[in-house]
Formats: sequence, structure tokens, C-alpha cells
Amino acid sequence: MDKQYVYDIRIEGILLDRWSDWFEGLTIQAGPNGETFLVGPLADQAALLGVLNKIHSLNLTLVSVIRR
Repeated sequence: MDKQYVYDIRIEGILLDRWSDWFEGLTIQAGPNGETFLVGPLADQAALLGVLNKIHSLNLTLVSVIRR
């Protein structure tokens, strides 16, 4: 699969920009109600799974994942 998709990953809580290195260069954006969006392209499903595993390892609550 050669196509990259852009993902909007929403988590509960506020993350500071300094966490972007942990999330493979995804942009961190503050959302409503104390939520954070991780937004950006991921190379493949393995990269997406890596980000989701990091969210889990940090004990963050995943709200949604949207592929554009």
C-alpha cells in the first residue's frame, strides 16, 4: 500500500507540543473540553498501531480515530 493517509486522533487530556516526538511527528492541537488532537500523515497501518500503542502505554484515553 503506497498511499499515506492523514489521521485525526483524539485523546482525553492536554498534551504539550513537546510530546510530538513521541507521536512520530504528528501535530498536537488543543481541542475542546480538555481534549487533544494528534493530526498528520502516517505511512501505514503499522505506524498507526505504533501511535495507538504509545497512547495505551502512556495510559491516555483514546476518544476517536478518523482517517481522511
